[in-house]
Formats: sequence, C-alpha cells, structure tokens
Amino acid sequence: MITCAPEQVPLHPLPPLAMPRIGTTGQRTLAVGVIGPGRVGGALLDQLRAAQPRLARDHALDLKLCGVVASKRMWLDCDDAELNGRHGGAQTWRPNDLDAFAAHVRGDGDRHALLIDCSASEAVTAHYPYWLAAGLHVVTPNKLAGSGPLERWQAIRAACAGGARFRYEATVCAGLPVVQTLRDLLDTGDELLGIEGMFSGTLAWLCNRHDGSQPFSALLREAHALGYTEPDPRADLSGLDVARKLVILAREAGWPLSLEQVDVESLVPPELVMPAPEEFMQHLAELDAPLAAKLAAARAAGGVLRHVASLDHHGRASVRLAVLPTAHAFAHSRLTDNVVQFTTRRYCDNPLQVQGPGAGPEVTAAGVFADLLRIAESLGVPA
Repeated sequence: MITCAPEQVPLHPLPPLAMPRIGTTGQRTLAVGVIGPGRVGGALLDQLRAAQPRLARDHALDLKLCGVVASKRMWLDCDDAELNGRHGGAQTWRPNDLDAFAAHVRGDGDRHALLIDCSASEAVTAHYPYWLAAGLHVVTPNKLAGSGPLERWQAIRAACAGGARFRYEATVCAGLPVVQTLRDLLDTGDELLGIEGMFSGTLAWLCNRHDGSQPFSALLREAHALGYTEPDPRADLSGLDVARKLVILAREAGWPLSLEQVDVESLVPPELVMPAPEEFMQHLAELDAPLAAKLAAARAAGGVLRHVASLDHHGRASVRLAVLPTAHAFAHSRLTDNVVQFTTRRYCDNPLQVQGPGAGPEVTAAGVFADLLRIAESLGVPA
C-alpha cells in the first residue's frame, strides 16, 4: 500500500529524483494521476480503465491510477483501494492539493510516474516546470502551457533536461497526429517553410453550412445546441483558440512566437465582446449582415469562405476568415474536420496534409492516451 503524503507539508517544488533504473523483469509500472475529470478527463479515465488488462497482458505495462484531482477535491488510491475500478464514484476524498497529489503519484521514486492535466487551468500549468524537474512526466491537452508566456514555455522545456518527458499532441487538433508529424519532419532534417490550417471544428462546420439559405445566427444556434461550440460561442468566434494552436506549432518548430504577435480577426462585433453570455446569445442576429456580406464577396470572387490560420517562413502569423479558390484543399473539408498543411523543403510543391475530426472528448482523450503510450514505450523497467 502506498503511504499518502501529509496534507499540510509544503511540497512545492518537489526535489528531483534520478530516473528509475532498467531492470530485467520485463514488467513496467506507470503510476498515473489525472487532473480534471471533466468531459475529456472522464473519457480518458474510461479509456485507461478499459485498456488496463490488455496493456498488462500484451505489453507488460501496468497502468496504475493513483489519484484524480477535481477543481476542489481529490481522490487517492490509498484512501480508496478500488479507485482504479470506480474513479467516478470514489467515496473518500480530500481537499485539492496539487503538491501533495504530485508527491503521492511519484511515490518513493521506485517507479515511473506521470501526471495528466485535462484541466484548462493556468494554476495547474504553473506547476509543470516543478513536476518535470522532479522527474514526473507530464501529458496534457491544455493549450495554456504551449501558447502562454514564452518564459514559462522555455522553463518547461528546460525542466525536461533531467529526463522527464512532456507531451501535448492533443493541444492541436485533438487526436490527429499534427505535433508528432511536425516533430518527425524536423527531426529528420526537413525545414519548415509555412503552416496553413483549419484548426477549429466549430468554424469549419459553420463555414461548410453557411451557404446563404439561412442566417448565420441560425447555424450558430444549431451548432450550440449540438454541442459543437463552447458554452459561450465567442470562445470559438474570437479566433483566440485557433491562434493558440498556431503558436504551439510555431514554438515546436523553434520559432519564439507569442500569442500577442498573431494577427487575429474576430467574428464577434466589438459591441458584443463584453456582455454576459446570455445577453450575447440574444443578439446573435447582429452577426448575420456582416457574415452575409463576406459570403457574397467570396461568391463574387468565385471562391468559398474558410476560417484559416497561417504561419509563413518569416514568422508572420494570422487567423482570419479567408476567401479560398474552389480548387483549394480546404474548400473540400467535411463537417467538423480539421486540416493542417505543412509546407517544407521536402514538401514544397505539394504540402503534407493531416486531416480528420479535430474535436470531441473521445478523440481528444485518445490523443492524450497515445502520448501516454509513447512515453511508456520509451521507459525502462525499474530494478
């Protein structure tokens, strides 16, 4: 039985540990702690639980769920031995304490330990450098680390020097292999010349459906009812979320881009930026005339409207509603598909393209799970 960390002992930052040694038993144990059991975190916990027997049988990998942290409380397996089987219904809980939680998952250093942050919290992100420096691996779909202050991003990368791994595939296009594809290109000596993409499944759906047969506001209400948009649709319409994804890819390529440097065209009229979400939803009709005019201009030019993010070889970045020719690859996207094109020295005439569903808790959780498995594959077996 694992001894729980004392609740009141200050554990931030954690002292670093040496990486576990490689042994000969062939069995690997990966202690896992999940932060944020919401839609994505909940789906991930279900996927982990379903995969545990198969991974133990076929890959000699013992995934041990050590704890779950919600916004105000946490569950630890030393309080509830059945946590691995009923993560959502644990009966014993403690007040939220991220330092104690990390120390508990890490244990005494005789096993590999990994924290998964499925929250959207700046406060959690601030812990990443300390966790990584202490030898804890970190996986996340939280975009705030990769697109936040450049100094924090650099601290996170520097903290990995001791051997801990940080993976964040699901921050860009959910489960699509976008970050890994870019990493593979660069690691094999290719040179990135530019990125162009449709990074919002919500805006892709809206652009695909906006043909003039009904007002844009009606489509937005439908998307909201279907759960395609964020609870406050301005989070999608502002373009800020797309800009964050572009910043993450730029930094992956070694370009020190900051969010403030991205030229973002918001689809939210200035007068509707500040009202409460409920009031904004009552004034959606104010979006109709501007979007109808953009659609008419696109048709007059013989093109289509698509929400596009782009990064050129000079580091200039933009997010905008663009008019594209009907022959463009993005003109033929389907439903909520994300599409990303990498123009590189090798793929200069015909850009390398990654396309598929880029939103939803199941596919996002699968992207996080894939990152966990990549880390597990690289780990030795503790002696």
